[in-house]
Amino acid sequence: MASFWLNPIPFRALLILLLLHLSCLFNNVAAKHGYSARHSHHSHTSNRRLQRAYIALQAWKRVIFSDPNNFTSNWVGPNVCKYTGIYCTAALEEPKIKVVAGIDLNFADLAGFLPDELGLLTDLALIHLNSNRFCGIIPQTISNLSLLYELDLSNNRFVGPFPSAVLSLPMLSYLDLRYNEFEGPLPPELFQKKLDAIFVNNNRFSNVIPAILSGSTASVVVIANNNFGGCLPPSISNFAETLEELLLINTSLTGCLPPEVGYLYKLRVLAHNMMSGLVPDGVCVLPSLSNFTFSYNFFCEEEGICMNLTSRGIAFDDRRNCLPEKPLQRSKEECNPVLEHPVDCYEERCAGGGGIFGGAAPFGPAVVPAATPMLPPSIAPSST
Repeated sequence: MASFWLNPIPFRALLILLLLHLSCLFNNVAAKHGYSARHSHHSHTSNRRLQRAYIALQAWKRVIFSDPNNFTSNWVGPNVCKYTGIYCTAALEEPKIKVVAGIDLNFADLAGFLPDELGLLTDLALIHLNSNRFCGIIPQTISNLSLLYELDLSNNRFVGPFPSAVLSLPMLSYLDLRYNEFEGPLPPELFQKKLDAIFVNNNRFSNVIPAILSGSTASVVVIANNNFGGCLPPSISNFAETLEELLLINTSLTGCLPPEVGYLYKLRVLAHNMMSGLVPDGVCVLPSLSNFTFSYNFFCEEEGICMNLTSRGIAFDDRRNCLPEKPLQRSKEECNPVLEHPVDCYEERCAGGGGIFGGAAPFGPAVVPAATPMLPPSIAPSST
């Protein structure tokens, strides 16, 4: 099966499912508040939601200071549904009026920042801004977008701490913040939301992975190429019902690979680095595992079937560890500190966060291949 994050769900199918779901939601809300057909006639001048959209988009245009491809050249006048990259649809609770439901400016090469006025676009279901040059911080007003389902801010120059405003978005399912300059810790609440995909790789996040990972419904979690340190907490087993892909490459994690990873029975891809001790058998017998990359670590022992993954037809990479009688391992000089002070992974358990080495790399930095940006394809909504 192809990787989810390389082959996102086609937009048309996703939007149909979303509209069906939200239609039921709004019908319930309308019934509760006694809405009727008394607002059945609207024009561009009387449609307050499009008026708010006009205010928001004009404010945004004013702070876009580079547009080499003229994406915003037609952002003129009140008919915002004609603007390039802006997609309108009928309001779910009032089909006779139009609202701005989507923004898709992927690969537009725009430079600027996001103004507070974007919080006026309360009908948005998706924002796709992949591969631009937007910078600055994410405005708190984004928390007003209560219908937002997809948020893709990847491959930009956003800075600051994790944008906490996204944690209050009740409908959010897809969050992509990769390839930016965010820094600081990841909030535990991120792993308690009902998200299907979490991409925060290739930022400057640090501290440790939250000790309590519970409540998430994510099938894909990519936190690679950050500087977390610490260990992988046993609570990773709480992802057992949904997690299929977990990428932890170059995150400075230390300590042992927790046996609880063996509970992730849907896991297909697992990659990480700078860990030591035993590769537990429970991981290698995962029924859906197809790619187990544990190269560039300090593992010194493999358990059971892990010593012969080719017998299960699993693609694996165990280079640059300290595994005896395996080719392409680390030098004796690199491995001696591990072999002289072996770790008992069943005794030294990760307490969540700090790790058995206190969050520091115990044997010096691991050399890892240079990261190559993985750009998701542009998912442009149909204009028909």
